[in-house]
Amino acid sequence: MYHNGLYHFFYQYNPDGVTWGNGNLSWGHSVSVDLVNWFALDAALQPSRSFDANGCWSGSATILPDGSPVMLYTGIDARGDQVQNVAFPKNASDPLLVEWVKPEYNPVIPVPADIKRDDFRDPSTAWLGADGLWRIAVAARVHDVGGATLIYRSKDFLRWERNADPLYLAHAAGMVECPDLFPVSEPGVEVGLPASGAGARHVLKMSVMDTVQDYYVVGRYDDTADTFVPEDDDDCRSWRRLDYGHVYASKSFFDPSKNRRVLWGWANESDSVSDDLVRGWSGVQTVPRKIWLDEDGKQLRQWPVEEIETLRSKRVNLLIPEVNAGGVNEIIGVMGTQADVEVVFEVPALEHADVLEPNWLLDPQSLCGEKGASVPGSVGPFGLLVMASGDMQEHTAVFFRVFRQNDKYKVLMCTDLSRSSTRDGVYKPPYGAFVDMDIEAHGGIISLRTLVDHSVV
Repeated sequence: MYHNGLYHFFYQYNPDGVTWGNGNLSWGHSVSVDLVNWFALDAALQPSRSFDANGCWSGSATILPDGSPVMLYTGIDARGDQVQNVAFPKNASDPLLVEWVKPEYNPVIPVPADIKRDDFRDPSTAWLGADGLWRIAVAARVHDVGGATLIYRSKDFLRWERNADPLYLAHAAGMVECPDLFPVSEPGVEVGLPASGAGARHVLKMSVMDTVQDYYVVGRYDDTADTFVPEDDDDCRSWRRLDYGHVYASKSFFDPSKNRRVLWGWANESDSVSDDLVRGWSGVQTVPRKIWLDEDGKQLRQWPVEEIETLRSKRVNLLIPEVNAGGVNEIIGVMGTQADVEVVFEVPALEHADVLEPNWLLDPQSLCGEKGASVPGSVGPFGLLVMASGDMQEHTAVFFRVFRQNDKYKVLMCTDLSRSSTRDGVYKPPYGAFVDMDIEAHGGIISLRTLVDHSVV
């Protein structure tokens, strides 16, 4: 959240180790003036009461009309139930918001009788309705029904009433987590909107446990009935993926200082517990991204926040007139384990592209594995090899392929991790998707920006 000139980042944190721990999960707390350089503070929330005796799990922060923040979080209580709790800053004038108070009247939302006691969590940022009541979304699994996003209303953050109808029911998807409902501006307009966004179209994002992926859809939110109607398929597993890498449990917030919506994501980045113990940490946050609705009005655009560019120090320009099939051209002058690389490819002779098999559209990630960076095609693969060893035995490939489907062209983008490490037992799956673009209309031009940050690409 952004508060009094500072960005505050709260995150799941085990102060005693690198695993999930044994009931001691807390809220880590860091602050920044630019979303890039962060200063770690003491944990904001730690288990200390019966209502969070087994951990302070995920939640959200809300800025009230008077400018003061409030936090809602899931606690696992002494009985093992997941309940929703509230916390307030001890001193709202403290710019660092170091100390937080958990009132004794918690939990403010106990687990309902029709909800599985260990599947009721992740309260969202609250938004204010036209009737003056606050709303939050909470993830749940309803007995004999499936995953759901529930809506609760309150006038004071203390007493909450559940809406009769859920915001969304995911009958076939099982448990869904970390719901995020937010308004968007008109297509192509990069300006973000605050949480209310009355009259605007909305995006609903779900994290689906069964697939460990984040999905989203554009739709219509009825702020009277507190229901959401997707503009696409009702099954969230067929919605658009928010990220095509190893990212889960994402969360966005409105940044009033620049009128933008910023997205965080969790990259598990863990191969084994033994590796985590040696390394001393487990899991990282992705680079914060600005998000907005694309010109087509159907999908979100994402781009690293502009502050990331302040990290650039040495600029290297390279013009390669032509890259031969199977050829590799080294980018001289880019060394080390951190880089921000922008490349523009001009692809000639699109008409020679391989014909797309219809079933490939169903599972592009597997297609990226079958047709990795070393498998030749008519148009592609072309892209970047990063974190490459001198003998090229170790590298991570980010690349494109172009296929022909009737009179149209389909662009496949892949990240091939198969050679990202020479070690066995390391997590090295392929990732990929068909890019929603008309390469022919763009004159065969594809641009690629790749951020390399040590082991995360």
